[in-house]
Amino acid sequence: MTLSQDHLPIKAPLSGASYSAVELAPENDRVWMLEQRELPDHERYLEMTDVATIEAGIRDMVVRGAPAIGIAAAYGMVLAAGACRQGDQAYLRALQDAGALLKGARPTAVNLAWAIDEMLALAAKHASADPASRVEQMASRARDIHRADVEACRTMGKLGAERVPDGATILTHCNAGALATGGYGTALGVIRAAHEAGKKVKVLADETRPYLQGARLTSWELHRDGIPVEVITDNMAAHFFQRGEISLAVVGSDRIARNGDVANKIGTYGVACLARLHDRPFYVAAPWSTVDMKCASGEAIPIEQRASREVTVIAGKSFAPDGVNARYPGFDVTPARLVSAIFTERGAVDPVCEDSMQRLAR
Repeated sequence: MTLSQDHLPIKAPLSGASYSAVELAPENDRVWMLEQRELPDHERYLEMTDVATIEAGIRDMVVRGAPAIGIAAAYGMVLAAGACRQGDQAYLRALQDAGALLKGARPTAVNLAWAIDEMLALAAKHASADPASRVEQMASRARDIHRADVEACRTMGKLGAERVPDGATILTHCNAGALATGGYGTALGVIRAAHEAGKKVKVLADETRPYLQGARLTSWELHRDGIPVEVITDNMAAHFFQRGEISLAVVGSDRIARNGDVANKIGTYGVACLARLHDRPFYVAAPWSTVDMKCASGEAIPIEQRASREVTVIAGKSFAPDGVNARYPGFDVTPARLVSAIFTERGAVDPVCEDSMQRLAR
C-alpha cells in the first residue's frame, strides 16, 4: 500500500534536515520516501508498508543515490521482518526472498547489497526470537546504518573541504547530496563543509541528462542552503573548463573497485577527462560502504541499463520519432588514474591505487 502527504511526518528525521530521502516510522511499520521524481515542483512523501513498494521505489528512482538506496533497502527488510510471524526457518526464508527482490532493483549500487547482507546477518542471529523482538532488532540496526551514513558524510565532507580553496568554483555531476544519502551528502557534503567553514564557494551543477538530477535536485538542495549555484547543460562543462572558470570537480559514487576505479552517474567519466586535460583536481566522496573490495577493477562493475523511454520522453513529452530507441547506461566508470583523491570516513585515498585502498581497508 502507498499513501502520500505533503510533508515529512516525523519531528526529528535522522537526516538532520527538514527533508529526508527516506525515513522509518517510529512504529517500525511504515517507510516514508520523498518522491524525488517530482522535485523541485512538489515536495511529497510516499508512505510504504511492504517490501514490494520499497523495491518499486528503488527501481523507479523515487529514491536514488547509492547510500540512500542502501538505507531504503535496510528499512525494507524491517518491513519484511514485521510481515512474517512464523518460526525461525520460515522467517529466514522470507527475509532471504525479500533481500533477493531488493538486490535486483538497482544492481550497480553496492550499498544496496551491503545493507541487505548486514540485515540478513542480523536476522540469522535472532530468528528464534519472538516476532516483536525481531522487528525491534532489525529496526535498530537499520537506523544505525542511517545514522552512520550521515556521520560518514559529515566526516568526509570536512576532509574534502580542506582541499577546497577559498573562492573556488566547483563543478559537480548528478546529485550526491542529502537526497542521495542518509543526510548531508557526499560530494555536496564537501561543498557544504567548505561553505560552513566560511569559504566563499559557488557551484556549477551539470544538469545530468537524461534524468536531470543535477538541475532538479542538486540546485534545489544548494539553493535551500544559500550556497550559490548555477545549472549548466552537460555539454557546457568543457567550455567552462577551457575558460578557467572551474577550480575543481567533486562527485559521488555508486561503486568503487579495489583498484580505485569509480562507477558513478553516466557522464562522470567525461568530467574526469576534462579535469585532467585542464589540470584541475577531480575528487570523489563516498562512504566506505560504497567500496567493493571484492571487485578488482571497474571492468567487473555491472552497469545498469535503463529504459530507452527515460531518454526519449521528458515530462511526458516524446523528443524522438516513434520507432527510434535510445541507449541509457545508467553509469560509467572513471579509471583510478583520473581521480585526484577519494574522500571516505576512514580517510583519504591518495594516491588512488590498490595499495592505498588496501591500507584503508585494513
